[in-house]
Parts: sequence; structure tokens; C-alpha cells
Amino acid sequence: MNAHPLWFIALLLLAAGLCLLGVVALLRGAQQQRNAAALQSALRPREPSADAAATASTGTTPTPTATADSGPRGLGWLAALGERFHGGRLQAALLAPEDRLLLDQAGWNTRSGTAIFLALRLLLAVLCLLLAVALFDTSGVQRAVVMLAALAFGILLPKFALRAWAGRLRQRVNAELPLLIDLLRLLQGVGFSMDQSLQTLGDKLRGAIPVLGREIHQANIAYMHGRTRAQSLRRLGESFDDEDLRSLVQLMLQVHEHGGAVQEPLKQFSLRLREHRRATLKEKVGKLSVKMTVVMMLTLLPALMLVLSGPAIIALADAMTRLGS
Repeated sequence: MNAHPLWFIALLLLAAGLCLLGVVALLRGAQQQRNAAALQSALRPREPSADAAATASTGTTPTPTATADSGPRGLGWLAALGERFHGGRLQAALLAPEDRLLLDQAGWNTRSGTAIFLALRLLLAVLCLLLAVALFDTSGVQRAVVMLAALAFGILLPKFALRAWAGRLRQRVNAELPLLIDLLRLLQGVGFSMDQSLQTLGDKLRGAIPVLGREIHQANIAYMHGRTRAQSLRRLGESFDDEDLRSLVQLMLQVHEHGGAVQEPLKQFSLRLREHRRATLKEKVGKLSVKMTVVMMLTLLPALMLVLSGPAIIALADAMTRLGS
């Protein structure tokens, strides 16, 4: 092994950091592109006269515009690369049900999003394999182990980045849920129906709850395009794996179907949610205090013993030196 393994580790860490930054930028750009495309698709049915006039004047059918599934702008080559493996054994091997759940939580569970994710895994696997071959001059079993480790690292890196992003979204959803309940109570209190409340939350109050507001906005678009309210809210209730959010969605569906006063159930739900979070926070504080006790014993106690017993040890050493002389 001619090259030092630290160089290989440093290069892999650098590549991992660059890939994480790229994935974050990719997810943000894809979300902005998807929101813009969803808004265009929501406004398009309101303007049928333009297409009809163009057809009548030219006698030709207008060219359809790109949809949200066509992939983010600038990443078409990644989507095209991933589309080559669509439906094959490689996609079945690299896209487990857990990966699809993470893609759904990140808002990438579309054909183009799946293709881009698959292409990223393949490209990073090839890149890490090439780095391992270039930096490690080994043979036999060691070479095979290094190549397999580099290949596995390249394949798993996009999944780790996607899992971190999905976990961050779940934390934001957990933090935005009490505010969503309060806003829903406020809108119901001024006389709005459940449909009007969801439309207001998705359109005008989306800045207060960015993640949940975006999901409600997309659910409203799906509802306007003909889906039932239960179908449009399915992703909001199931994708983020939050039992409280799932209960809130069930409550909204019941009010939408059967009607009735919802302010008092929402108030009780909000109080129960806050009490549960207060108890969880107390539990975390208790565990943290125990951990800090161990840290203080390992760090502060030796320094305290050194300060208290240091002068005595020095004096005892001087006395022993004098007795010896």
C-alpha cells in the first residue's frame, strides 16, 4: 500500500461533504420547481380560452407544457440517466421500500425524483470506486475489500443524505404542528368551513408553517383536480410518520364529511399535545442531567482534585526532599 490511508479517508470525507451540499441544493431547487409547476397546473384549467383560441386560429394543437414530473431544471441529464434503469433489476435492488418512504417524506417520490436519486447512487458508487483504485495500490483480498467498501460507501451516501433531510423535515413538522392546530382553531372560530380553512392555510398562511403549509397547498391542488379530501390528505397523514398529525388529519376528515363544531375538540387536542410534549421535554432534561453528571465526574473532578491536593503534594515532595538531603 503506497498511498497513506489518511489521504483516502480525507478525500472520501471531502467528497461526502460536497455531495451533501449538492444534495441539499438539489432538494431545494427541486422543491421550488415543483411548487412553481404545481401552481401553474392549478391555474391552467382557469384559462381554457387561450388554448381554444390558438387551436381555432392555427388549426393545430398547442404543445403541452412541462409538468412537475419532468424533473428540476438543470438536472435533466441525471433524470435521463436514471430513466434508463427504470423498471429493471438494478432499480429494484437500489430502491428499497425504505428508500421510497424517505423519498416520499422529502417530496421526491415522483418518477423524475426516483430517477435522479438512482442516478446519484450509481455515479457516486463509480466515483468512489475510481478513487479507491487510484489511491490504493493493493492486490488480492485487500484490493477486493477496498473496492467493495468504496462501492458500498458511494451507494449508501445519497441514502444517508436523504435520511438526514427527511429527519429534518419530520422535526420541522413536529415543531409546526401546535401552530397549525391554533391557526385551524382561529379560522374555525371566525366561521370558516373546513375547506375554506384549508384553502386559507395553504394559500395565505403558508409562510407561518412552511412545511405543513406546502403539504396543505399541494393537497388543495389535488382536491381541486378531482380527488377526494381523504385522498388529497393521505400524504399529509402518512408520509411523516407522526401519530399526532395522523389524528389531526382524521379529525379534519370527520369534520369535512359530517360537519359539527370543531373548536372544542381542537382545543382539547392542542392541550393534550402540549402536555405530552412538556412531559417528553422533562424526560429529556432528566436524562441530560444524568449524562452531565458523568461528564462532570470525568472532567471537573480530576481538575478539582488537582487544585485541592496539588499544594499538599508539592509540600510533601519538598519535605521528603529535605529529609533525604
